[in-house]
Amino acid sequence: MNDTPRTFRIGAVTVTILVESSGPLLHPAELYPDSTPEIIAAQAGWMGPHLYDAASDRLVIAMQSYLLRSAGKTILVDTCVGDCKQRVRGEFDGAVWHWLSRLQEAGVEPEQVDIVLSTHLHVDHVGWHTRLEDGQWVPTFPNARYLFVKPEYAYWRSEIGKTALERTGDYIEDSVQPVFDAGLADLVETDHRIDAALRLVPAPGHTPGHACVEINSEGESAIITGDLLHHPLQCCFPKWSTRFCFDQNQSRATRLAFMKEHAELGTLLFPAHFPAPTAGRLSKVETSEDISYTYHFVDDEAD
Repeated sequence: MNDTPRTFRIGAVTVTILVESSGPLLHPAELYPDSTPEIIAAQAGWMGPHLYDAASDRLVIAMQSYLLRSAGKTILVDTCVGDCKQRVRGEFDGAVWHWLSRLQEAGVEPEQVDIVLSTHLHVDHVGWHTRLEDGQWVPTFPNARYLFVKPEYAYWRSEIGKTALERTGDYIEDSVQPVFDAGLADLVETDHRIDAALRLVPAPGHTPGHACVEINSEGESAIITGDLLHHPLQCCFPKWSTRFCFDQNQSRATRLAFMKEHAELGTLLFPAHFPAPTAGRLSKVETSEDISYTYHFVDDEAD
């Protein structure tokens, strides 16, 4: 696993990728219901060991956060799985990742973080919102304001949302509620602007209030896509929604519109789960059968 923090510069904004874990995790059919062994076999060559482990038939998935420095503020986007959490998935249950050491390696102590936000409230995006201290879950970033998109938070606090937590374990109770109890939470709109360079962009479907983070600074742009895309394989098959999508049809429509727009613009993308070097751009592949894209990784690190 390449867990060394990597930094990219978008105008006056820096984006540092903090990896919690990266490796073979999900069987293709577990993530994408439309996948078949024949399709995966046909794609295995270009995916190679970097993106797909043929021996275990698992896609390589990264859990990672984005550390942004913008307008004098230190901002965290998504906080991975977290340490010592009780989870249904065996790989996450009680795991210890030492992610905080990567944050510190990037030159930031938890007390120095000003803003924490999640593209959505799935288990692998809110874990480090809290940490275990004297047997209690407390906010990891005591001086930060934690931003929660209103419809997203409302869903996970509804009866339907609580039922959906049964397949993961109640991570809202241990990773989100303590932030509210501490008075550090702010509910924001889906198009909330953080500063002159950063704003949220609604991207519903994967979850009701899923949002991307758009960066525009000094004529340069990039987007932290959250779970709009999960793996480069999905670029080849953009109509594939994941098994974990709240509304697969809405997710598909959102993704297709997004990919069309940003392939044309050449926008630099930072997907939540693509392994290193993570950042890349889309290009459209012309076929007579269906829409398809190629994802081109880039490694243009800041000086």
